[in-house]
Amino acid sequence: MQLENKVAAVTGGTAGIGRGIAEAYLAEGAQVAIMARNAEKAQKMMDEIGAGDRLIFIQGDAMSQDDVEGFVDKTVEALGSVDILVNNAGGAGSDLQPTVSLSDEEFDLCMKWNVYSTFWATRRALKTMLENKWGRVINISSQEGKQGKPVVTAYTAAKHAINGMTKSIAREVGEEGVTVNAICPGIIMTDVVMDTAPETAKALGMTFDEFIDWFTSETAIKRPNKVEEVAAMAVLLASEAGAGITGAQLSVDGGATQY
Repeated sequence: MQLENKVAAVTGGTAGIGRGIAEAYLAEGAQVAIMARNAEKAQKMMDEIGAGDRLIFIQGDAMSQDDVEGFVDKTVEALGSVDILVNNAGGAGSDLQPTVSLSDEEFDLCMKWNVYSTFWATRRALKTMLENKWGRVINISSQEGKQGKPVVTAYTAAKHAINGMTKSIAREVGEEGVTVNAICPGIIMTDVVMDTAPETAKALGMTFDEFIDWFTSETAIKRPNKVEEVAAMAVLLASEAGAGITGAQLSVDGGATQY
């Protein structure tokens, strides 16, 4: 029960990494608020987990500033605080094409979904954390936050930006008992990956299986990572055991990026 009496807010919390982190936090005793667009999916998740009033859903779109800031405010209203913020919402969107054909609109969309949503939520949550002299901000970045791959220009730029924000904000708030870190997962076979990987593979002239093999061949473990492996890192960073870790970009990518 490493997170007993703590309140966690997780954006994009109904599936994949977000859901995995929410479940891990509940198992460690936290109260958890999740934000996502799909209320039906959220209700299904809540029914399956059966955490009662320790898990609440607040509907919102990560690309809406009002929704993101409102999510933080409503979490405080409903659960009394925001001790842990997990900025998980984001993705590549339609940035699955060569740079020469990437439009301004598509680039802006990827930045808004990833970078702006992280900034909006963090800025809002820090007010409560700084008042409490305790807090954890955990940004879900990517191995593309440390390196580049073809046909994901905007996504790579966005994740590098998130890693940069992580470093800067950590320096600002470290003396106030607040840590800020990024987790950089490798490929994980979530629903989002299963939906987007075929399109990415096609843009690279590969089959789906060749694309997965390409990703896993760069790892030391020669397999995709698991949601549970990312969630375990998120628990560590949220707990007192992670109090000495801040400003870090921690890879959970099977050794693909060894720094």
